[in-house]
Amino acid sequence: MDDGFIRTESLKKTYLMGKVEVSALRGVDITVHEGEFVALMGPSGSGKSTMLNQVGLLDTPTSGCIYIDNENTSTMKENKRVELRLNKFGFIFQFFSLFMELSTLENVMLPMMLSGEPKKECKDRAIELLDIVELYDRQNHMPSELSGGQQQRVAIARSLMNRPKLILADEPTANLDSKASVEIIELFKRLNRETGVTLLMVTHEEELGKLADRIIWLRDGKIDVEKQFVSLETEELRVINPISA
Repeated sequence: MDDGFIRTESLKKTYLMGKVEVSALRGVDITVHEGEFVALMGPSGSGKSTMLNQVGLLDTPTSGCIYIDNENTSTMKENKRVELRLNKFGFIFQFFSLFMELSTLENVMLPMMLSGEPKKECKDRAIELLDIVELYDRQNHMPSELSGGQQQRVAIARSLMNRPKLILADEPTANLDSKASVEIIELFKRLNRETGVTLLMVTHEEELGKLADRIIWLRDGKIDVEKQFVSLETEELRVINPISA
């Protein structure tokens, strides 16, 4: 039985805002299979970014379990969580998060350098990835010399440095124009198809979400039972494992 590469069980996250408890996630169960490209969508405040942070082990749940590659991350010690993030995850954020004082090449090399790999191997891998994202001729440019779309391509190349099994992208096109946005999502699809990397992306743009294999809709911290899962191969709306209000 395929339990999925990502699986959450009754995932809850509650924040304390002064004396008020705010429930960002209210018992979410999702499964993402290895090699899938899945979009997390929903209105502002639905819990989609919180969900991504939980799966990426950037935050800890209030209750519930998160399984990554059949490992229960809820019981992991912090050093194991850090190791998992570094070696199996790639992160892409809406603000690119590049180091402005480093060149394009140096920005891409950074994750592998942090893993302690030899500098030559890091450089060779970074050049290979910059070629894949069509920025081979920009490797010595500084981020300030690149367009927004190009900076996001650098971030994508960087996320692939350690050959991750999972890429987590939080609103990766939010600061791009429509043409660059489509180009970035098409690049995601190509990387997903050619490398088999699993992609989980948060987006508020439905037209971009439809370019993924599947959409998981959230509302008020729960799976939206009105339009729970969208299978994009058939454009059929399916309700699976309904959750009572």
